[in-house]
Amino acid sequence: MIQRRIKRLIEELLAEQAAVALLGSRQVGKTTLALEIGRSRDSTYFDLEKPEDRSALENSSDLLPRFGNQLVIIDEIQRMPGLFEPIRGLIDGYRREGEGAGKFLFLGSASIDLLRQTSESLAGRIAYRELSPFDPLEVADVTDGAMDRLWLRGGYPDSFLAKSDRSSMNWRRDFVRTYLERDIPQFDSRVPEETLRRFWTMLAHSQGGLMNAAKFAAALAIDVRTLNRYLDLLVDLLLVRRLQPWHANIGKRLVRSPKIYLRDTGILHSLLNLASLEDTLSHPVAGISWEGFAIESILAVTPHWVQSHFYRTQRGAEVDLVLEFGPEERWGIEIKRSTANPRPSAGFHRGCDDIGAKRRLVVHPGKHSFVQAGKVETLPLKKFLEELDH
Repeated sequence: MIQRRIKRLIEELLAEQAAVALLGSRQVGKTTLALEIGRSRDSTYFDLEKPEDRSALENSSDLLPRFGNQLVIIDEIQRMPGLFEPIRGLIDGYRREGEGAGKFLFLGSASIDLLRQTSESLAGRIAYRELSPFDPLEVADVTDGAMDRLWLRGGYPDSFLAKSDRSSMNWRRDFVRTYLERDIPQFDSRVPEETLRRFWTMLAHSQGGLMNAAKFAAALAIDVRTLNRYLDLLVDLLLVRRLQPWHANIGKRLVRSPKIYLRDTGILHSLLNLASLEDTLSHPVAGISWEGFAIESILAVTPHWVQSHFYRTQRGAEVDLVLEFGPEERWGIEIKRSTANPRPSAGFHRGCDDIGAKRRLVVHPGKHSFVQAGKVETLPLKKFLEELDH
């Protein structure tokens, strides 16, 4: 399966911009997507995990100009940040010749690192987009029960498309082990494998909770600064989402700590040893797991410039997800796992009043839409995603 929506977006960006960086965690499908794009035009592909490709690009100033009429795809670009300087010169030369669009497609497995490396060299010459795992719009019509399967297994293609839940679980366990043993040390060799595994698992048990660095650090027998470095790494590698609180000078005692979510529920369930849908539904994490699933699905299709937050006060006002389209355009969203009575809490109404929400929505996994008291729109997740995608 190819994420058609992001493929279309990347092709549109390449028609306008000299370089596009497609960011996403490992195994999310970046290479498959890039090669699909490359097949539609004259292109050349380099994989910087291959020694021979890294060696070839050591002489990039001589080599890359030979591909002036092609799209050059460079995978795992963060491995050679020194490439950005000669590429900037090439892009500027192409622009002077009136051929400044669609020259480079970079693939990267980390977000902030890649942004930091390119912020000066390619400023104004590059567009960034993130490739998330499969979302419900891409799989909901594949087979009956696809939404539940996506929630259980997560959206990594090999996990979702596995022959059985057992095969999927084995793939996810290998994914975690590979990250711990091979991938993470490439970014920070100081992180002990076993300590990070324990921390990752602790985050799974605390899914959707407020970040308490002191508590985690004490449990791991490390200092808070080291703990925050571990968290930053998991966030940078697009494995964990740090959802920041919405705040303004509104005279309320606001919660200031971020909420922490493992971004892929398949990885979450793997770390909690939840191998089947029945296991997951009977576990206390079910509700908050589905909340994280819904949040990731919504943010995958929301325009990249929309800001996302949650809102909570010390007195119980709470909004699960705040989408801020502009200074005067905010939507308040409450997420419900139950379809029997998906009614918002009193705290949701107070929270929406506090933030000045223009729309109030309850998102649920059912099939019916209706309006509740207080003009609260109640929508199935898939229908809401379809609205955001158009």
